[in-house]
Amino acid sequence: MEIEITVPEDRIGALIGREGEIKRKIEEITDCKLEVSGCVVKIKCKDPYIFMRVQDVVKAIAHGLNPEVAIKLIEDETFTLNIIDLTAYVSDRHLKRVKGRIIGREGVMRKTIEELLNVHVSVYGKTIAILGNFESVSIAREAIEMLIEGSQHSTVMRFLERKRREIKL
Repeated sequence: MEIEITVPEDRIGALIGREGEIKRKIEEITDCKLEVSGCVVKIKCKDPYIFMRVQDVVKAIAHGLNPEVAIKLIEDETFTLNIIDLTAYVSDRHLKRVKGRIIGREGVMRKTIEELLNVHVSVYGKTIAILGNFESVSIAREAIEMLIEGSQHSTVMRFLERKRREIKL
């Protein structure tokens, strides 16, 4: 199986890593081959499940997540990636404001989502990438959608705290 994925130019270095360490680590863990040519990454893999997981790792890195965090998609099968395309919700004119609402003053909102739900959130370009276990990722997505739709930060915080308690039970 093989597929080509376009990665933003400023994220290619993160995918390859210092002296190729990230690319090499992905290839060693998965027995897949990554060929990078400009901004295009060709993934070649025999195992269909691993093939899909490697695609998610490349997409996670392309959408701004730390490569070491993205590799957890391979190492931990409970991890999943969810990407929100902000252009499906708002016009380009409102993009900066909405991204600011998701990040919050001094990054507080994003950090709160990450800490309460034990997920990783990247606000990059016109997308939001969320990585973590399935249940936490779906709750984080719901919270982010609330912020996009204009809910107050305090409302979203209460929602997150309530969901966190439910998860613990």
